[in-house]
This record gives sequence, C-alpha cells and structure tokens, in this order.
Amino acid sequence: MCGIVGYTGEKECEDILINSLRKLEYRGYDSAGIAVFENGKIKTVKAKGKINDGLVKKLDEEGSLKGVTGIGHTRWATHGEPSDINSHPIGNGRVSIVHNGIIENYRKIKNFLIGKGYVFESETDTESVAKLLDYYYKGDPTEAISKAVTDIEGAYALGIIFIDHPDMIYAVRKDSPLIVGIGENEMYIASDMTALLEYTKHYYLLETGEIASISKTGATFCDIHGNEIKKEIQTATWDISEAEKGGFEHFMLKEIHEQPSAIHKTISPRIKDGMPCFDECGLTDDMLRNYKHIFIIACGSAMHAGMVGKYLIELLARTPVIVDIASEFRYRNPLLSDKDLVVIISQSGETADTKAALELANEVGADTLAFVNVVGSSIAREAKMVMFTYAGPEISVASTKAYMVQNALMYLLAFRVAFARNMIDEQECRRLVSVLETMPDKVGECLEDLDPYRKAASKLVSADSLLYIGRGLDYALSMEGSLKLKEISYIHSESYAAGELKHGTISLIHEGMPVIAVTTQSGLLSKTVSNMREVRSRGAYVIAVCAEGIQIDSDSADFTITIPASEDMFMPLIAVVPLQLIAYYSSVLRGNDVDKPRNLAKSVTVE
Repeated sequence: MCGIVGYTGEKECEDILINSLRKLEYRGYDSAGIAVFENGKIKTVKAKGKINDGLVKKLDEEGSLKGVTGIGHTRWATHGEPSDINSHPIGNGRVSIVHNGIIENYRKIKNFLIGKGYVFESETDTESVAKLLDYYYKGDPTEAISKAVTDIEGAYALGIIFIDHPDMIYAVRKDSPLIVGIGENEMYIASDMTALLEYTKHYYLLETGEIASISKTGATFCDIHGNEIKKEIQTATWDISEAEKGGFEHFMLKEIHEQPSAIHKTISPRIKDGMPCFDECGLTDDMLRNYKHIFIIACGSAMHAGMVGKYLIELLARTPVIVDIASEFRYRNPLLSDKDLVVIISQSGETADTKAALELANEVGADTLAFVNVVGSSIAREAKMVMFTYAGPEISVASTKAYMVQNALMYLLAFRVAFARNMIDEQECRRLVSVLETMPDKVGECLEDLDPYRKAASKLVSADSLLYIGRGLDYALSMEGSLKLKEISYIHSESYAAGELKHGTISLIHEGMPVIAVTTQSGLLSKTVSNMREVRSRGAYVIAVCAEGIQIDSDSADFTITIPASEDMFMPLIAVVPLQLIAYYSSVLRGNDVDKPRNLAKSVTVE
C-alpha cells in the first residue's frame, strides 16, 4: 500500500531516493519522507502531501540532505491521518524505519514500550516497530530485527537503518513485497521494480521471514534464526520506457492505448496450433473435465473480469461458475473442496484479501490458478498454477490494460473448459480463438477518434450521480465502467442490470440525470432499448454505447457512441474502451489528478 525505497553506494542519494519514490507514488501519495546518513547522524525530512508538493518543497526550504546511504517512503495512510508527524521514516537518533503493511498487535507492543519509558509521538502502528527495534538493539542489527519480528503480528516490509552502521541498509518482510536491487558499487531496496528500472534490472526477491543486510558491494541474507540463505539474481523484463508516460498526458491514457499490444502479448504465447494452450501452468483437459466447481476470486476491476469469465464459461461450457469478492469469500465459510478449481486474479499479485483467499483454497486442497501481472509476487509464488498476463507496468491507480488482459485470459480459459468438457468441438474452438486474435485490431479502432468520448464526458462533469445499465455481458461490463468513473472522477455512479430498474432504482431518475446504457448484445437489444426509453421518458439524459449495425433511435438515446462490431461474446473487450475513456475525460474535465485519485492506492496490501 505504501512505497519503500533505499540506496547505499557512492553517489549522493537524495535525488535517487526522491526519483524512485516518484515511481512508487501510485502505491500511496498522502505524505512522503527520506532519512539519510549525514555527518554521522540520521537526518530526516518528511511532509504531508504528494512528493513535489510536500517533501521536495520542504527540502528546498530547509536544505538538501547530503549522504550516500538513506531510505525513503511514500505513504497511504492506515493508522493516523496524513500529517508531517505521521509520515515515514519514523524513528529516533539510533534507528529509523520505513514500513509498508499493518501491525495488528501494535497496541500491545506500544503499551509494553510505554512501560519501559518510551514516549510516542505519532498515531501510527509503525512507531511501535521503530521503538521495538530500538529496545532490542544492542549493536547487532540482525539480532534486533530477529527479536522484533518475532513479537510482531501482521503484514510488513521494513527498510531500516541503524546509527552505528552508516553504510548499511537492513530489510525484512512478511506478506508485503520488497526487493533488493543490484548495481555497480551500489545497492537498493524497493517495494517493486518500477522504482529501480532507471538504475538496474537486476535484483533479489526477498521472501517472508528473510533479513537482508545490504552494503554498497552486495547483500547477505539470513532467516530470523541467523541461518545464511543463498539467493538467485532475478532480471526484470520490463523496460524503463514502460514506466514512463511516453508523451501522453497521463499514465492512464497511455495504458489505455497500450491495450491492443497488451492483448496480443497475453494471448499469443497461449495459442498453439490455433488452440488455447495451458501447458505452461500444467492445467490439462483431464483436470478441466473433472473439476466439480469453478470459483473465480478477486477484488475491484479484477473481480469484474471474473464476472465476464463467469458469463463466458457458463455460456460455452455449460459449467456453473461462482464469482466472489475475495474479502467476502474468506468469511462466508465457502463450500470448497479438493475437487474444485479456484481462479485467483490480481494485477499486483499482492492484494491482501485475494492472497488470503488463495491461502484458504490451498489449505482445503483445491487446485489454484492465478492470473497475475507481477513475476515473483506472493500470489504467483503461492498458487499451484500461474499464468502471467505480460501487461508490463501499470502505473495509473485505475486499472485499464491489466483488466483487459485478465479478460483475455478468461476467454482462453472459457474456450479450453468448453472444449475439454465436449461442449464445443475442435473446429469451433479454433474459430473462437481466431476471433479472439482479431481483438487487438478492434480495440485499436476504438482509439482512432477520441472526440466522442470527450463529448460524452462533457455531459457528466456537472452530474451529482448517474447510472450504468446493461444486460448479460453488458451488465458485467457496466460494473467496470461505473467503477472507473467513480474512482477517478469522484462522481457517484452505480451499475444496474437494466431489467432491475423498475424494482426500485428507477425512482432515482430525475430531469437531466445521465444514464449510460451499454447495448452491445444483439440478442438482448430490444429489452435494453425498452429500459433506455423508460429512463429517458422520466427525464434521463441517455448515452448509448453500441456496436456498428445496431440502430438506436432518438427516442431511446440522446447521444450514441458506436464501436466496431464483433460476435456478442467478444464485445466486452471492445466496449470497455469507451467506458475507460469516458471516465478518463470526465476526470480531466473536472481537474482531478487522474493517475492518483484521492484515498486510493494501486496495490492494496492491507485488509
């Protein structure tokens, strides 16, 4: 949820820390700070607000920190409001730490330390860890860390510096991600590789319970008992250009435009001789034939991709699929067995609730298949089977291309389940794959003229509330459209199955209220158009999103966006683009920070 960086080497580290933190602002941006060894002391500067508005401004006023070893943090608040005092790094003259995660037993630790004479200043759970490390520190950093983490309950990734070791950084993690970057006579820590691509592509992946001792010449690793651990060097496949805007005004707009190539990168390696192929993860037709139930578990946009997957698998394979929000799945005592398949979807591979659902499924003995973007992530490592989406870095908090490629994998899975269960023959399976391979071009066509999306957005910017409606796959798609709009424009919106309007929701309609109707399913067109007329007759301003060849008359819609046509089941891949862009331009027109919407962070690593 927060972003952690650290550097030790031969260069002045302030600029490196700040530059790396900027790459991690999507993880949190309500405050930021750095702590640097300067003239034998740990000097800290931190401030409320985004990096440029708070930390950089404060450094300009107070003067730069001069030193070659330091740690930094950009925060998404969980304990204590955003403020200078609650910002990280947190510590005293002997120990300073940066922390991502939540310490569940911090009150117990805090009360213990107060009894030992410690005085607390902030409202954070992190301060209890900083003071606990200070309490245990007798000159040996790894010993202090080992003792402290034995007492800690919860999730954490910690970057730590000790006053007696001015050329060293220490790190430890449990459940929250952390890597150790490798340079020439310089080393780094970071929450993810995005922060370090400008400096190195080589890194070590820190596992839960491992302690790293890092100097400019390298790193050593041990467990909490002091046993040495040997680790392999990993190499990032992303390029620095993928983590930059590339001339686009916002990362979100860039990532929307990357969707055609992202689909191609995702599906191409999984198509062999015209058939969907899951050999890479070991998922066989025999397994797919024999599963009793299929569950799809995710949060947010990933859950909406799961909804599309449910419709597709049930349509093609005639196999029931249960889609669950991860946080609900865990606590409803699900009817899960070792004869089931659980599909876990997460862009980051670190989503806390989704990871906990995965752990539950593994405990029961179900087969688990993860769709994730980040190689080496917790979910990727813990699932029995994994397929990477190959979307590359997604920097904008609002997911677009990650959602798109999650859907693309869902199509391939649906095709293969249907084929394995003899609901479609090989000829039909090949035909469906060939249609899927046309989707990058169809999506690209949606991006050729952006003016209709701007015009649609201009009708929303002054709205207090609006509705998205659709039926079947259009309803699944409208859920994602509504989420995109509300998370970046801050306009209240809800998605409803169009047939449910008359069961209460239509009472919300008033003069001028926008309603976005997704009308791409030809078999349901007449029903959806009837619902559009119902809301329009009550004063709604109706914006229709429909495929070429579908005629929407002026009695049904005030404004129509037309997109390339395909078979009904493939339309969600195409129709999501206008919904993404309507949300994007609504946010732009309202003057919001599109890539960093308020109160949100990209990787939700806490419950």
